[in-house]
Amino acid sequence: MENLKKIGIMGGTFNPIHNGHLALAARAYEQFKLDQILFMPSKNPPHKELKTIISDKHRVDMVSLAISDIPDFVLSTLELERGGTTYTVDTLDYLTKTEKDKMFYFILGADSLFELEDWLEPARIMEMAKIIVASRNTLSNENITERIQYLNSTYNTNIELIEMPPIDISSRHIRECIKNHHSICNYVPKPVEDYIYENNLYRT
Repeated sequence: MENLKKIGIMGGTFNPIHNGHLALAARAYEQFKLDQILFMPSKNPPHKELKTIISDKHRVDMVSLAISDIPDFVLSTLELERGGTTYTVDTLDYLTKTEKDKMFYFILGADSLFELEDWLEPARIMEMAKIIVASRNTLSNENITERIQYLNSTYNTNIELIEMPPIDISSRHIRECIKNHHSICNYVPKPVEDYIYENNLYRT
């Protein structure tokens, strides 16, 4: 078990990727001594409204730009290549069968933690990967801790909290800023900001 590489999975639409995603990944990498973090843009997540999601190519390009100078942050297009609706259980099933020398850490936002039991086969998800959770401004750490304790007890798992202040950045807010001609320079890396404006994204 000690020889297994520890791989973090940072899934999401990344619509667009922002500094909050990067800060969360960096903290998870440090706290859990991960060897690598996969940034995995999703195709059609069942819980997201599709009309606001831009093309796969643009999202992949932005992730690639955002992590290009961070050696252990790696782009994975696994879910995009599979196509169809993205289910975490399918992704983990594939990874655990094909990457047997790795242990997977699934990075989850606190809001998703409260929805986890509604996901497809939550017990298998928690069996195949260690869930590590970020706090959110909209939820108290007490509420999150209670939820973690409930899930750990119910599913005999070991979910842990990523120790960092809540991050007050969202992709939705960034899209609204662009639409209303407000600056996004504090929210995204400069190469991502330039890409968004060069490709005229999120203007409508």
